[in-house]
Amino acid sequence: MSAESTVVTARHFEYLAARTTPEDDFLRDLKEAAAAAGIPAIWISPEQASLMQILLKLCGAREVIEIGTLAGYSAIAMARALPDGGRLRTIEISKDHADFARDWIARSDVAGRVELHHGPAAEILPTFADDSADAVFIDADKAGYTAYIDQCLRIVKQGGLFMVDNAFAFGQLFDEHPTDREAPAVKAFNDYMATEKRLQSIIVPIGDGCWVAVKR
Repeated sequence: MSAESTVVTARHFEYLAARTTPEDDFLRDLKEAAAAAGIPAIWISPEQASLMQILLKLCGAREVIEIGTLAGYSAIAMARALPDGGRLRTIEISKDHADFARDWIARSDVAGRVELHHGPAAEILPTFADDSADAVFIDADKAGYTAYIDQCLRIVKQGGLFMVDNAFAFGQLFDEHPTDREAPAVKAFNDYMATEKRLQSIIVPIGDGCWVAVKR
C-alpha cells in the first residue's frame, strides 16, 4: 500500500483504453457519419461510455436525463445500460445536431428508450417533474453547468447519480491563458462543485475528466 496516489499519465490512459470493452460497429459508424456531417468530434470516449454504463447499472437507474445530445453517441450508450421500460430524456439546443441524433437513435437498438427534446435546457428542464430521474449526465455549454445542476437537484431523486463532463477543461485546466473560451467557466464550475454540499462529488480522471456525484 502507498499513501500517495499514482500520477496518471498519457500512457495510463492508453493502457486503460486498450483494456476497456470497445465500442461496436454502430457507434463507430455514427461517429464517422457525424464527422462527415460537420458535427464537432467532442463526444465521450468509449472508455468513459463504459464507466457511465457501469455506474448506471450499479445505481439501478431507470430514468436518466442528458443535457447535450450532440450526435447521440452518449445517449445511445447510456440507454443501453437501462432495463426494459427505462427511459433517457436527452436535450439538444442545435436543430442540426438534434435532427442527426434523432435519425441515428431511431436506427439504434434502444430507439424505444430515448426521448429527444429540442430546445434550450434552461427552458426544458423546468418542465420535468420533481424526483422524476435517477441520474443525469451534463455535457453542454459550460457556462450553464451550475444552473443545470441546480435544476437537476430538484429533478433527480435523493441518492441519484450526477455525471458532468469536461472537468479538465479540454486539457487546458492549468493553462494560464487557455485558448478555449469555455475553460474559465469549467474552472469556476469545478470550484462550485467542490463546495456544493448537496452532492458528494469527485472528478474521475477519464476522458476529459468526469465529475461523478451522488445527491445526499
